[in-house]
Amino acid sequence: MGRTLFDKIWSAHVVASLGDGIDLLYVDRILLHERTGSIALKSLSEAGRKVVHPEQVFATIDHIVDTVPGRSDETRVPHGGAMIRTTRAQAKAAGIRLFDIADAGQGIVHVIAPEQGITQPGLTIVCPDSHTCTQGAFGALAWGIGSSEAEHALATKTLAVTRPKTMLIRVDGRLAPGVTAKDLILGLIARHSAQGGNGYGVEFAGSAIAAMDMEARMTLCNMAVEFSAFTGLIAPDDKAIAYLEGRPFAPKGALW
Repeated sequence: MGRTLFDKIWSAHVVASLGDGIDLLYVDRILLHERTGSIALKSLSEAGRKVVHPEQVFATIDHIVDTVPGRSDETRVPHGGAMIRTTRAQAKAAGIRLFDIADAGQGIVHVIAPEQGITQPGLTIVCPDSHTCTQGAFGALAWGIGSSEAEHALATKTLAVTRPKTMLIRVDGRLAPGVTAKDLILGLIARHSAQGGNGYGVEFAGSAIAAMDMEARMTLCNMAVEFSAFTGLIAPDDKAIAYLEGRPFAPKGALW
């Protein structure tokens, strides 16, 4: 019997089965932002623990920072400046690549991960942010976690996770003019409720999905969490590979 993409990636990352449907998974990439990442990094440091593979951790300043010209560490969010400075200091101390406020690569964490080639097919990716499932557009198994889980992942590169069931959502045909990926996922939620995907890893497939560009696929997977799904993902194809080729953190040369 064939296996789903979700099953293949999950099984390839199982370090140990802990019983009761819980597996200890190896985590390939950890993404952080200053709102929740600062908490995880500070707590880890105060506990005297280290980030075990800092080269596989990437942080950005995107949630609290202002969007006005001339922005700085000081924001309209109470205590926001402290979170930004904590993230910067802890990332530097741990050797984590930080896309800081003035960095040309700075942006929304869910967007810069594929822009930089950090996201790749077949990887497990976590971030203390519910919309981490965006990375599923590239065939990665990605899900949101809490700050305490992020601390554990930073220290061990593993997480104990209850394995969800799997669901295939197939959309064939063409979307009508003016209908977007966001309309599609909102229509799905309207029809099956905001709890329709609860307890499932959802794989999107079909000719309508294949016709989408990568930005549209990212939108679709981003909103899988609004369907209450554990994650959303799409099998990688030539579009996904072409998007990632040549990106700063994508494999180079013979590794590609």
